[in-house]
Amino acid sequence: QGRLVESGGGLVQAGNSLTLSCKVSDRSFSSHPMGWFRQGPGKEREFVAAISPSGLREIYSDSVKGRFTISRENIKNLLYLQMNNLNLEDTAVYFCAASRSMTTITELLSTAPKAHSEYEYWGQGAQVPVST
Repeated sequence: QGRLVESGGGLVQAGNSLTLSCKVSDRSFSSHPMGWFRQGPGKEREFVAAISPSGLREIYSDSVKGRFTISRENIKNLLYLQMNNLNLEDTAVYFCAASRSMTTITELLSTAPKAHSEYEYWGQGAQVPVST
């Protein structure tokens, strides 16, 4: 079972940028779809972005599309979330998550789940407070 550790969180001013990283200890990292979720104060955990094992497919929630970019470096077992033009509504704890390992070419190229239930492994979370 892999371990996921987020880093890069911290206080940021509205309008600025921040990049989160997620280090995964699983040797089969390159076969797992990966996702980012967040949980704001008093809110339920929500989907932010997902990326297929190959990195060729990315999907985003409407609230972050055009501002956030998910990416991965399979050779380094790293997942990233580049967040630009942050606003107060982006204040949350951000979690990286790994879905089950994919096996077919089609799955490896294109599987990028949005549902929370599709993810099996979770990081501990990184706080991102956005200030005025």
